[in-house]
Amino acid sequence: MPAIHRSAAAAALAAGTLFAVTACGPDGPSGGGGTAAPPPSPGTSASASAAGGGTGAIGGITLPTGIPTSLLEGLPKSWDDLTRWKFEDWDNWASKHVFNNPIVKDFWNPDKMGDSKPADPAPPTAKPADDGGVTDPEPAVVKAVPVPRPYTKQPSGKVFFSAEGGRGNCSATVVQDPAHPGKSNLVWTAGHCVHPGKGGNYFKDLVFVPAYNNSGASSGGKKAPLAELAPLGTWWAKDVVTSPQWLVEGGGTGDAANQYDFAIMRVSNQNDSAKSLEETVGGAVPVWFDAPRDKVTATAVGYPLYKPFDGQELYKCEGGKPTRLSFDPKRPSMLTIGCNMTQGSSGGGWFAPMPDGKLALVSNTSIGTQDHTSLSGPYLETVAKQALDWIAKKK
Repeated sequence: MPAIHRSAAAAALAAGTLFAVTACGPDGPSGGGGTAAPPPSPGTSASASAAGGGTGAIGGITLPTGIPTSLLEGLPKSWDDLTRWKFEDWDNWASKHVFNNPIVKDFWNPDKMGDSKPADPAPPTAKPADDGGVTDPEPAVVKAVPVPRPYTKQPSGKVFFSAEGGRGNCSATVVQDPAHPGKSNLVWTAGHCVHPGKGGNYFKDLVFVPAYNNSGASSGGKKAPLAELAPLGTWWAKDVVTSPQWLVEGGGTGDAANQYDFAIMRVSNQNDSAKSLEETVGGAVPVWFDAPRDKVTATAVGYPLYKPFDGQELYKCEGGKPTRLSFDPKRPSMLTIGCNMTQGSSGGGWFAPMPDGKLALVSNTSIGTQDHTSLSGPYLETVAKQALDWIAKKK
C-alpha cells in the first residue's frame, strides 16, 4: 500500500490511501449481531474524498449528517460537554447502548479461532487535515520483529468475536484497574474490535485470549489444541465501553471517528477461575493519559495476520517518537509510527516508558496505510480516562 502524503502544504493522498484496520471476519454466517462492512475485492484501490456534510458545529465540532436519532439518545448537547461527564453520565449512556455477551461454554475452539480473519478495508471517506499543522509528514517505515517467547511474560493477547457475516480477531492488552489494584480484569483494544460503529450493534461471543499461541504450537500452519492456543484460558467480556464518538460516527474507513477508536472490556474466565486476569497473566500495564507527545517513544505490539504474517506470532515495531495525523483538527491528533504490521494488529497496545522508567500503554492500533508503511492510533486523553474510570467502577 503506497504511503500517505502528509506534508503541511497539501492534505491530499500521494500514491495511496488510508484504511481502517478493521477486523471483522467474512468467513461465513454466525449468530452474531454486529454489522461488518463488506470488504472490497483484493487489490481494489480508491482515492480518498473529503468528509461529507454536517449538522452544524456542536461544541466546536461538526457532527456528520444522517445519524439515527436512536444513536444520539443520551449524548451530551456538545462533544465538548463529553469531557465533563461523570460516572452517572457514562452509566446513562451505557444503559441506552446495552452490551450483551452471555458465555457460551466451549464456543471458541482452534478451528473457529483459525477461521477468523480481518476484512480488507474499505476506501477512506476523508483526507488527512493539515490546517494548523495537525498532520505531519509520514514517518519512515519500521520493520516489525518477533516478540520473544514465552508470551506469558507479556500483557498482550488476541480478541475474537462473532459479527454479522463471520468471525473476526484483533489484538489487545491487559491494563491496570484503578479501582482494583493488582486484580485487574480489564483489557484495552480498539473500538472497531468490539463495535462496527454507526448503525451497528456490539459484536457477540467477544473474548480475550492472553498469551495466544504461547508455545508456537500453531506456528507454520500447524494445528494445535486449545490448551496450546489459550494457555491462560479464554476470558469472556462482561462489560464493554467505547467512545461515544466511535459508536455514533465509526465505520470501516479511516476518518475523524478513528481519533477516538479505543475500547475497554471487563472480562471473566469462562471456567470461573478465582484469580483475576492480572493475577493469571502475572501483571498489567498502566494507561498513560495525556502523555506529553515530545516525551513519548512508542512501540506497537500485535498479531498481524496478512502476508508476510499469519496471525499466529506476536510482533512489535519500535517506532520511536510518533508523528501526528488528524482528520478533524478540533480533535486530538492521532499518534503515527512507521510500521509494516498488517490487519490483525488492530487494537494492539502501544507502549512507552514513563518518566519513572515503567512501561505504560499510550495508544492502540487503529488505522494504517494500504502499503503497510505506518500505523496510527488515538491519543488518549480525558474521554479515554473517563471511560476507564467508568468501567473500573462498574459492578
